Amino acid sequence: MKLYELSPAPGSNKDVYRKGRGHASGNGKTAGKGHKGQKARSGGGVRPGFEGGQMPLQRRVPKRGFNNIFASQYAQVNVCDLERFEDGAVVDAQALVDAGILKKTLDGVKVLGKGELTKKLTVVCAAFSASAKEKIEKAGGKAEVK
Repeated sequence: MKLYELSPAPGSNKDVYRKGRGHASGNGKTAGKGHKGQKARSGGGVRPGFEGGQMPLQRRVPKRGFNNIFASQYAQVNVCDLERFEDGAVVDAQALVDAGILKKTLDGVKVLGKGELTKKLTVVCAAFSASAKEKIEKAGGKAEVK
């Protein structure tokens, strides 16, 4: 292959679309903006969420309580989900993702107490419920907070 034989993949190169360059261009005169009005003006248009003076959706929807934007959001896993790991395994957030139990770990993983555990596992997670910790230790494993 020579340098002059190189060419871009078919369809990857398009001509630049030049707006407002005369009638013959197919997009001259008003340049696709129609006739007059706010959206035809330079810098015209309305801000996102503006509904023409009607009360916007984000103000119409009722809000209740307090939403703490700094709160930790944990991905939740039940004790019964840990049963699929081999005896003596170390289970952490990455192991749960690799096993397909979780998609995202968010701010950490919290283990909850639903179900039973028969295997001796070392579970390393951000948080544990009291019943989950009890069940893991009853099975002979360890519950370590990371």
